[in-house]
Amino acid sequence: MNPHSHESTEAVSRRQFIVNSSLALGAVVLNNRPLFSAEPVNRPARKLRAAIIGHTGKGDYGHGMDLVFNDRENIKVVAVADPVPSGRVQAAERCKALRQYEDYRMMLEKEKPDLVSIAPRWTDQHYAMALTALEAGAHVYIEKPFTQTLAEADELLAIADKAGLKIAVAHQMRLAPNILYLKRVIESGLIGDLAQMHAYGKQDQRVGGEDLLVLGIHLFDLMRFFAGDVLWCTARVLQDGHEITRGDARSATENIGPIAGDEIEAQFAFAHGVSATFASRAKLRSTVEHWGIELIGSKATVRILADIFPMVYLLKSGKWEESGRTEHWQRLENDPALNATPAERSVAAANRRVAGDWLEAIQEDHEPICNGRAARQALEMVMAIYHAGLSGSRVALPLKDRTHPLARP
Repeated sequence: MNPHSHESTEAVSRRQFIVNSSLALGAVVLNNRPLFSAEPVNRPARKLRAAIIGHTGKGDYGHGMDLVFNDRENIKVVAVADPVPSGRVQAAERCKALRQYEDYRMMLEKEKPDLVSIAPRWTDQHYAMALTALEAGAHVYIEKPFTQTLAEADELLAIADKAGLKIAVAHQMRLAPNILYLKRVIESGLIGDLAQMHAYGKQDQRVGGEDLLVLGIHLFDLMRFFAGDVLWCTARVLQDGHEITRGDARSATENIGPIAGDEIEAQFAFAHGVSATFASRAKLRSTVEHWGIELIGSKATVRILADIFPMVYLLKSGKWEESGRTEHWQRLENDPALNATPAERSVAAANRRVAGDWLEAIQEDHEPICNGRAARQALEMVMAIYHAGLSGSRVALPLKDRTHPLARP
């Protein structure tokens, strides 16, 4: 196995099979209540009770997070909560919820669901919503970013661990079939020894701080998926040409916590000599184009064009000639994306893969692939960039300071 691998190929392959097939849930106990007998899977002793939390107008229902329980015979959506009446009615119709609530706290108290989908993109209430769901005894599937601070993530994970509950976060690219396939072929030697990773944000109107948190966090999650934990970070974060201070902190277009910078460049060090960079700069938009990440090895280079269902390319290098170096990008051979249907490429399918793995993790009592710890560590890379940018020095990970570095005293 590649020494840089964060999770074994055997584990990923086993769980990919379950994600891509019907979820076979057997006997399970949750909150001291038997959920399934040892009968065949099509005759469950009791259906899982699921609930959905959304907020129309303030983060809405994320990327299809209200539909993750649809068409699952072993799950019944008992309720949806949304303080906006019109949005609540529409969400209830979409997810076929039996009841509707204005207040998610009241819903969780009365319904006592086994599963909760926390859908808003805005993260200002993620911590409170997840905390209430966990205290109600529910497993949680939550939109990314996980939380606004590392301290919030630490507390939620500690509570979940103590209660034996599973948290999954919507970093759907981790479970894209071609990302799982790419992980296997890299571990089999496709690119040789992984040496470098270079990631670029979308660099659109959100360039800089918002791009870093909204889209860069997906790339950081993939970096860790391929290379493991980060050792340290250095960064330069500029706002209107000057190094940022806490006074440059501002709100994003959505309530996801303070952000800063319109030009960001960062470097990360991983174990085994692997290094990585991240950039979000408007002046790179026309040359870098599609946001994504390159994995550079001793034999070849792979580029992932990021999306809900990414595309993967392999660089075939040639020799230097008078006209230049002969090399070209080609689609990764046997890439599952090559024959994927529009339905398989959809947001709904991406969420279904993550939710299916989450449910399997609940049944078998192991961590989901898109787990809360991985989401926390991706968020930690964002926070490390701000710590390094503000201090002008290298910062070690894990970070000792678990508060938001842009928060004002």
